[in-house]
Amino acid sequence: MEFDEWEPVYEAIRRDFGYDRAGDERARDVLASLTEPFDLAHLSAVRDATVAIAGAGPSIESDRARNRAADADVVVAASTAADVLEDAGIDVDCMVTDLDKNPETVRRFTQRGTPVAVHAHGDNVPAVRTVVPDCADEYVLPTTQAEPAGPVRNFGGFTDGDRAAFLADHLGADRLVFVGWDLDDPSVGPVKRKKLAWAERLLYWLEHRRSDRFDVLDGRRGDVETAALPID
Repeated sequence: MEFDEWEPVYEAIRRDFGYDRAGDERARDVLASLTEPFDLAHLSAVRDATVAIAGAGPSIESDRARNRAADADVVVAASTAADVLEDAGIDVDCMVTDLDKNPETVRRFTQRGTPVAVHAHGDNVPAVRTVVPDCADEYVLPTTQAEPAGPVRNFGGFTDGDRAAFLADHLGADRLVFVGWDLDDPSVGPVKRKKLAWAERLLYWLEHRRSDRFDVLDGRRGDVETAALPID
């Protein structure tokens, strides 16, 4: 996805949450100062593959989620879903995170050669400064929700989970399988609930872009708010 296509959606998200674009850009620049360009060849296995997009919802602990992840060709895991799947003996091929949890997993994954898409935004600069220097630079894929600059990329997406889906799409995945996604998780607070609503919208947009149908949206499409999405 090119930034000019993503930008109107980013602006809608930013206005909805009251985020400061300058703050996102400062965070991007900090991340850029700590990283080098990432070689996407490290994720070449995604092309034409069935890719499990693992969310960190409660259902990631279920046998069904784990079995579906294990059956996929490639696993791209959001945040703590990487730990859950690894503990279950399921290989994770890429982790996507904004560093709000499990920083030791981020360090460990990069040091063993597993790519981690590290996301910088206006609220996580201290974590970026603390965690990224301890990572194996070759396996850090730096991302932003603002305009990309230097080594920092923007593939689209907002939360860790939907950014994982947009990344897999960019890399040429044939099929996306969603596990550990709980869009109606009653345990989350209002801000997280709002973020999940945006994740749902963005997945709806992505399936339109792919001319696809994601099972995670079955029974929900009629209620998705699409006003901010560039859907014909």
